[in-house]
Amino acid sequence: MSYDLAVWEGERPADGKIAGRTFNDLYERLIDAEVGPPPTERIAAYVAALLERWCDLTEDEDDTSPWSTGPLIGEARGPLIYFPMRWSMAEEASAFAADVAQSMGLVCFDPQLNKLRP
Repeated sequence: MSYDLAVWEGERPADGKIAGRTFNDLYERLIDAEVGPPPTERIAAYVAALLERWCDLTEDEDDTSPWSTGPLIGEARGPLIYFPMRWSMAEEASAFAADVAQSMGLVCFDPQLNKLRP
C-alpha cells in the first residue's frame, strides 16, 4: 500500500475541491499522455531537494527510502510530479515533501483526501 502526493507549479488553488480539478486536468494532460514532457527546472529542483533527505529507491541498499518507485524523477512530467511513498513512512515523508513544496512556491495536493498540503 502506498500514499501518493501531487506537486505542481502554479498558483495555489483556493481550496481542495479546486485543487482536485486542477490535479485531474494536469494528470490527464501530462501523466496519461503517451509521451509526456520532461520535468521543468523547478520540478527537477524539487525532486533533487527530496533526494537530499532520502536516497532514490534505485540507490536504497538499506531500505530507508520512503519512495515507492524509482527513479523518483521518472514520476515527473512537465510542471507536475505525482509520486507514491511507502505507507509506513508516509507521515514523515509527506510532511517533509509538503514543506519543501511550500518553500519552493509549489502546490502540494493529497489526492486521497482531496485536500491541499500543508
